[in-house]
Parts: sequence; C-alpha cells; structure tokens
Amino acid sequence: MRILVVEDEEGLAESLRRGLSTEGHWVEVAHDGHRGLDLALSGGPYDVVLLDLMLPGLSGYEICTRMRAHGDSTPVLMLTAKDGEYDEAEGLDSGADDYLTKPFSFVVLGARVRALARRAGAPARTTLQVGDLFLDPEARRCRRGTLDIELTARELGVLACLMEHPGRAVAKQDVLDEVWGGSGGAEGIDPNIVEVYVSSLRRKIDAPFGRRSIRTVHGTGYRMAPDGG
Repeated sequence: MRILVVEDEEGLAESLRRGLSTEGHWVEVAHDGHRGLDLALSGGPYDVVLLDLMLPGLSGYEICTRMRAHGDSTPVLMLTAKDGEYDEAEGLDSGADDYLTKPFSFVVLGARVRALARRAGAPARTTLQVGDLFLDPEARRCRRGTLDIELTARELGVLACLMEHPGRAVAKQDVLDEVWGGSGGAEGIDPNIVEVYVSSLRRKIDAPFGRRSIRTVHGTGYRMAPDGG
C-alpha cells in the first residue's frame, strides 16, 4: 500500500516509516500541516493517511476537513495524544475514519491500517521489497532506503521480474517473455537485450550505493540477492 504519514514528532515519524516500510508498504512523510495537505491532495493517490492531530501550520482536523471538501475519500487514521471523547468525536466528524491514541502498539496500528485498506478495497500489498530496495510496479516508483530512483518502464519491468523471486535464478528468456509481452510478443527479440537493461539497472540501483544486488548466474540469467546486495 501507499501510505502518507503526517507527524511532526520526527522520531515517531521515522519509526512509523521504518516499521511500515519493513511490512512492504510505500511510505511518504510530512512534518507539518501545510506539507501534509499538499501531499494528501497532489502527491497520491494514497491507500491510507496517518494523520497527527496537533501539527504546525494546519491541524489534523483542518487537513482532514479540506481533504473531504476536495472530494478525497482516502481512509484517514488520526493519531493523537488527546484521549478525550470530544476530541475523538471531533476527529471523526472532520472526516477521519478511525482514531488511535498515543502511545499505541505498532501491532495495533498495523491492524487498523489493514482494516481501513480492506474497507476501502485497497490491495493488501503492492510493493516489492528486497533489503532496503523497494519497487511499486503499479505506481512505477523505485527507491533504495529513502532515495527515489528514476527508472524507465522496461527497467521497472525487468527489476520487478527479478524482485518477485529473490534468491532464485531467473532465466533471460523468462525475463524477456514477461517484460516484452509474453512468448508471442518477445518472438524475434534477441535475449541479450536483457543484459542491456540489467547493466542499466546496476548503474542506477547498485553503483551509487556501493551494492551488488543483481548477480549474474552464468548459463542461466540473473539472481536478485535476497538481502538487496
């Protein structure tokens, strides 16, 4: 899932980002209300928004109200240190779908996020992860750690093919068939074209980070290191 975290406590925001990323989600973070609203309205689409109540600039109430006014129905889970029933009622009345009081268990948070996604019909997981390398094929976005990596459509396809089977050797022909449109679509295309795209991927996802995630399996094809290199 694609999740937006709007939280001004940087330590908590980073903890949420790491925890949710480890579960395979694509996470973006904002530390103030104005940035959070901008991302919510133009940075998506997101599957779930985790929204702190007390924020610099705009409060969580204001962000949620403006999202709904713009017709944005993304599920919102409000996070707050306030535990009064009137605060909870105000959060829900502003358009939030759920409410969680700090401090909270990450296990409970994860369950609430999954429940919101199910109710909204969002897929449980769309992001591929190998080590600190993340790929969202649907959103066509890739990153290593917190750094985005620009890839072409073919590069995304080749990388997805390898990341779907970490630790296993994937034949060049299998990559060709999957990325170039099946056996019919790949007919007549030199399988060595896969080498060109693998070399390009290595320059983008490995070399700048001192990694070796894509390994050559001689006589077969390639293998994605299960730890991301």
